[in-house]
Amino acid sequence: VQLQASGGGLVQAGGSLRLSCAASGRTFSSYAMGWFRQAPGKERQFVAAINWSGGSTYYADSVKGRFTISRDNAKNTVYLQMNSPEPEDTALYYCAADYRPSIVVLTTTRDYDYWGQGTQVTVSS
Repeated sequence: VQLQASGGGLVQAGGSLRLSCAASGRTFSSYAMGWFRQAPGKERQFVAAINWSGGSTYYADSVKGRFTISRDNAKNTVYLQMNSPEPEDTALYYCAADYRPSIVVLTTTRDYDYWGQGTQVTVSS
């Protein structure tokens, strides 16, 4: 599967932004999906994950209550709605996929086989 992330940009703290990740292939609904981010000089970190059906989600503590992950299997797309972003959320955001048609959500980089190219999010104070 190939992943194309989009929707990044410059946003003011307290605003909102929605990232999208479009996937190729006809079996998107069998993939667990995740969002990760990487700030300059830091390791890539987990942000949010969703299972194949959308029935299970999981968030990093730092974004819980502010970000929402969702998916539209008919459109082969996963989303990350970012509400009330903070300057600390500034990073390159990546989407990731792994073939996993189960209730499991995946939260580490090594769980995922496929990665998008990243989309930059910059939050100004």
